[in-house]
Amino acid sequence: MPDVLDSGAFSEGLSYADYRADWHRQVQDAPSSGADASARRLYHYLRYNWKRQAHVHEAYVPSETLRRALDAVEAPQAWGVLTEPWCGDSAFLLPVIAEAAALSDQVSLRILLRDENLNLMDQYLTNGSRSIPKLVAFSGAGEELFTWGPRPAPAARRFAELQEEHEDKSALIGTFLEHYEDGGWQAADAELAEQLRSVVEVPSSVAEE
Repeated sequence: MPDVLDSGAFSEGLSYADYRADWHRQVQDAPSSGADASARRLYHYLRYNWKRQAHVHEAYVPSETLRRALDAVEAPQAWGVLTEPWCGDSAFLLPVIAEAAALSDQVSLRILLRDENLNLMDQYLTNGSRSIPKLVAFSGAGEELFTWGPRPAPAARRFAELQEEHEDKSALIGTFLEHYEDGGWQAADAELAEQLRSVVEVPSSVAEE
């Protein structure tokens, strides 16, 4: 697997396996009975998101369109993702990114925790917000190829609709996550394939599927 991230902005990133291992360790390390509300809330997010990402890994079958787009990648690409395990969007979407990256020997993947890398995160804002997950893909020469995230277009539209309906943020997020639980995370597959087709030459018969 190429190491083109070693000299780039994501050089300090974790492998996906290490990211999940650290996350799992946190899930196993439940807060004490005397922990403050913020610690208990964080643990709640970590635990439920662990279950969500596990479900995606079990359920996800990469589309043939995405597989063939990845087959067309003939030169090294480095994918870096800014994220956090407490993020609900990321719990559903990062597994799709990771599964896609694993399909190509030309693609390497590194994960950076957003809150420890705000200077980098601020280079990839979404409408002025530090929204995650944010995928940034580079060529072997360090050229930025494409970015993707923090949400597939259908999820972004659903979130905007709910913002009009809910004043309470907790109620908004709870309802919004139902979009992913109903399979909305699968839209990431098609969008990743589209991003790849924008930077690699895929045979026309494949691109048109």
